[in-house]
Amino acid sequence: MGKGVKITVSIPEVLYEKLVRLGLDVESLIIERLVSESNLDPDEEVKVRFELAEKYLEEGEGLIDKDVVQACEKLYKSVEEAIKALAIAERLSEADEARRRGRWTLALLDAAARKLGEKISGRIYDDWDHAYFMHVEGFHEVRLKPEQVRARLKYVKELLDLARKHLER
Repeated sequence: MGKGVKITVSIPEVLYEKLVRLGLDVESLIIERLVSESNLDPDEEVKVRFELAEKYLEEGEGLIDKDVVQACEKLYKSVEEAIKALAIAERLSEADEARRRGRWTLALLDAAARKLGEKISGRIYDDWDHAYFMHVEGFHEVRLKPEQVRARLKYVKELLDLARKHLER
């Protein structure tokens, strides 16, 4: 899949700080809005989601020894985007519900990961679980050390490999 186009967007500092205080990821908000507004067909959205998954994996892996908190969040987002891509490709009801709501919830992601695990490979749900652990313990609770994240990196890579192979069919 593609490498993406990098652009810089300036937003007012007050707005950015408010969003961060609310615990919102500005980049994700922008991407979700662009995906929503662009009326992508499902195949296009699968490509967009998987490209994001690969980007977040690369960024997260590069941050493990520099900023473990952000590494955990990027690695989780990588898995999240891969789950979204697979759910859309498989036409799961969770993908339809996310589209209707205009956003994915944790409940929708977890249900999609479970169904994908049953349909494609049981490893998907396990890999999702490892990523969610990093999200909670590494990003929100700030309790993980680089070696703990590195030990879980293989699960993120495994999920992306499974997704890549499945989506190429």
